[in-house]
Amino acid sequence: MVGTFHSHTHNCLCQLDWHPMYITGVGHMEDEGCKHLFSALNELARSTRHATRFHHHQAIKEFFSFWNEDKYEALTHFICNHFRQAMALVHKLMAKLTLLKDRLHLSDDDFPRFLAEERSYLLSVKRVPPQDGVKIRYVQSLDELAEWNAAHEVAIGALNSFIQGDQNTIASVLNAAHIHIDLAYTRLQNTEALVAHFQQLLDLESAWEVGGDEYNQYKKEATLGKYHEALGELEQLVIMRLFELVKLSLSGTGQ
Repeated sequence: MVGTFHSHTHNCLCQLDWHPMYITGVGHMEDEGCKHLFSALNELARSTRHATRFHHHQAIKEFFSFWNEDKYEALTHFICNHFRQAMALVHKLMAKLTLLKDRLHLSDDDFPRFLAEERSYLLSVKRVPPQDGVKIRYVQSLDELAEWNAAHEVAIGALNSFIQGDQNTIASVLNAAHIHIDLAYTRLQNTEALVAHFQQLLDLESAWEVGGDEYNQYKKEATLGKYHEALGELEQLVIMRLFELVKLSLSGTGQ
């Protein structure tokens, strides 16, 4: 089981297996008890940072002694209050659940089935189907082909343009233009070969038209895939930053 705070940084498939919300018997427990302890220990670091080893150990021992005494003293109130809260929530949520089940014509057996169907669906989309992956790569190759076609035309246009200067300058410009043309033409040939290869894999009689229905469909899929990849990286960076702020006792300070 993964704590509630950390579970939301995992993907949906992982949450179905390990998020406390989906585990029978967990209830509203957040499973972040260690997090509360570590948060309180962060305050202790300020007073022991420059202390001697003896006073460092002494402060930690006293901290845990007071922590245990305080928690033990409040244990009865904690259990009683949470029991009352749990019973109130059970009564309230059971009433809502009964209404929803009647309205949607559901039974208790439907909820595990929904989770199983969601898990099955997420497993099926864990990876792009091979055929769709080829089509997405084919669309990307068509875009590359258009780019290198344009680059080749620009290079030829630069070669045919009027050049001013002495003989050495003209020779240098012409040499650079020839290099750009050769490079663009080589890339263009490679891309044309790649496009032809994908057309053969997809058994296409003719190339897809840029802007056509099939092209737009898989162009959207390719763009969406890049978006999800970037979003995942951004989410990872945000969580890493939050953890760094917590370690430095700077969370919630606007830093």
